[in-house]
Amino acid sequence: MSRLRTALVLEMPAIRFLLVGVANTLLGLSVIYAAKWLLRIGDMPANLLGYICALVLSFTLNSSWSFRYDGRILPAMMKFVAVIIMAYLLNLAMVMATIKIFKINSYIAQALGIIPYTLLTYLGSRFIVFRSPTPSTTGQLSRGDGKTSPLKV
Repeated sequence: MSRLRTALVLEMPAIRFLLVGVANTLLGLSVIYAAKWLLRIGDMPANLLGYICALVLSFTLNSSWSFRYDGRILPAMMKFVAVIIMAYLLNLAMVMATIKIFKINSYIAQALGIIPYTLLTYLGSRFIVFRSPTPSTTGQLSRGDGKTSPLKV
């Protein structure tokens, strides 16, 4: 792939989000598996620990790089945590159902739980947490914090 093509691909928020997701996945699964194997922690607490560790990395990289968010951090962080909690609960339901109902190995179930978590986190981040300012009817850009900026063309 040429440098230009690589640069163009990296300009897509979904691609950047997925790359951040790879880093989050590596960190989260490493913590989960280490907690289960080395510390003999059960599935639910290990899962929670892994996702908490990845949360900090995820917010930092997604706000600054994936979505290039320049709005207010605290409201975005609160929304991000709400999206993550919903995604985490969906993930946990998937993991536990996969283990208990389908009798799949818990390590594989933990990895499968990443799928619904990733989808919900991307959609929530893209359209709720780090959404781009939208043009208003007055020729101003709404910044999402009740203030406006002149529309830049």
